[in-house]
Amino acid sequence: MDHIDAIVIGAGVIGLAAARELALSGRSVIILERERQFGMITSSRNSEVIHAGVYYPPGSLKERLCIEGRELLYAFCESHQVDHRRTGKLIIAHDESERPLLEAIHVRAHNAGVELTPLDGAGARAAEPEVRCVAALLSPTTGIVDSHGYMLALLGEAEDHGAAIAYQSPVETIERTAEGWVVQVGDTRVAASLLVNAAGLDAQRIARKIEALAPAHIPPLFLAKGCYFTYSGKVPFTHLIYPVPVPGSLGTHLALDLAGGARFGPDIHWVDTLDYDVDPGLKSEFVEAASKIWPAIDPDKLNPGYSGIRPKLTGPGEPMADFLIQGEDVHGLPGLINLFGIESPGLTSSLAIAREVAKLA
Repeated sequence: MDHIDAIVIGAGVIGLAAARELALSGRSVIILERERQFGMITSSRNSEVIHAGVYYPPGSLKERLCIEGRELLYAFCESHQVDHRRTGKLIIAHDESERPLLEAIHVRAHNAGVELTPLDGAGARAAEPEVRCVAALLSPTTGIVDSHGYMLALLGEAEDHGAAIAYQSPVETIERTAEGWVVQVGDTRVAASLLVNAAGLDAQRIARKIEALAPAHIPPLFLAKGCYFTYSGKVPFTHLIYPVPVPGSLGTHLALDLAGGARFGPDIHWVDTLDYDVDPGLKSEFVEAASKIWPAIDPDKLNPGYSGIRPKLTGPGEPMADFLIQGEDVHGLPGLINLFGIESPGLTSSLAIAREVAKLA
């Protein structure tokens, strides 16, 4: 049986970032991924936005790690030639009823040290002539990133420092031993001093395989599906355009990609199963939401795109839960780190989350 320093379960953006950080520290690392390639689930089904950090509760991990992670991510993309762009973002109040929500976002961002510039309707139209709103906030530090290129760079640097990845390697059992952890994968048993559960949507299921972990330390999982509709023509925007947030989501927004395309989404549906189909019947709802951002949109060019599912720790009508980064101080098991509820802004926060994992390790 092979014995290494660290096993990371999950090769999404969080698992890859954690594996890289651990490998850079000199540890021997193996990444176990049940799919045939890295980043095939949540990490490849999002808006690819680099968030500024304006929405999250004061003092929360989401606030702190988003702000830290944003700067780390921009620096990483520059140094590793990962395609990205600081597009900036407008958060808009469509009518007067939304102005107080916009002002609350401005106050929260100011208290967190995040730069936002308030604009009136004319100022917003000067930045984006096709937008119709009564007020807006301009976020200059928001951007977009090639998430696949980013994950490829993370994996490449991890491998350059000795890490290895095993695809199509679903975890069957996890045992606690005097030396650490033993993970059964098919006919293979791998032992390590450190075990990092970065399995995303599967994190709770993986945690239940850890015989020594008390069930009380495994939080509930709620699945929030978000669908995107893509626009087949050119759009007259250079910034991302966001409405004020809705419960459980940042709202259906206009996202740009690095190839010049655009998409609207995500909406939010609470689901019980992992189903990534996009219902064409949602088009009327998307046209309505998109028209609030872009009144001149051509509805015929808006069509079903893709969907993603967020691993939330609270359900409909409940306050937004924070990231849960769970170490020995919580569950009492040395060498075990569980990452639960890593949804948006997980991509932006990934390098900062990886540093938290390294500190706990």
